[in-house]
Amino acid sequence: MITDPQSALPWAPPTEDIEALPVGEWWDAVSAPAPVADRALSLLGDRSGAVIQDGTHGKAYWLIDVDTAQSWCVRQVHVLTRLVDEKTLIGIPPATWTRDHDTYWRVPYRTDRYLTDTRQLHEALAQASWEAFADEAWRAAIEHAAGCPACRTPGAGCETGERLLRTYEEAARKARSEEGV
Repeated sequence: MITDPQSALPWAPPTEDIEALPVGEWWDAVSAPAPVADRALSLLGDRSGAVIQDGTHGKAYWLIDVDTAQSWCVRQVHVLTRLVDEKTLIGIPPATWTRDHDTYWRVPYRTDRYLTDTRQLHEALAQASWEAFADEAWRAAIEHAAGCPACRTPGAGCETGERLLRTYEEAARKARSEEGV
């Protein structure tokens, strides 16, 4: 009988300080900037595995099964995996570290659920990324219109304003279509 569940795992978070561990050995990692990660976490809810928050760099990291996300192409999201000619490391905090550290487990590490389902994570991050892009595009269009006499004049045309508005509309349409995935 196993008395310590940690001993059954091939790895465990360090106990004293952050430790740089290689991706692609026990898990791969997916990083996203805080605004995208915040929305993805709200979309995932309790379906998320453990999440590392890096307050220093404003990113969150999910751990996923090895080699399950290599073909991803999601705006502002990076898949960290083992490469043929290069080793990638990620800083793993002790399981007990919470918000009182710059790097901590935002969604607590648990031995029975530290990996996030790759498909569900991809869907949440894709939607969150498009929503963030739509917000950025809307801000850019509004900021431009606030300072552009042509945009504020009824009937006057402004190529830049129209281009920014089309970009926003496309991003908003894409974000809405991702909701149905």
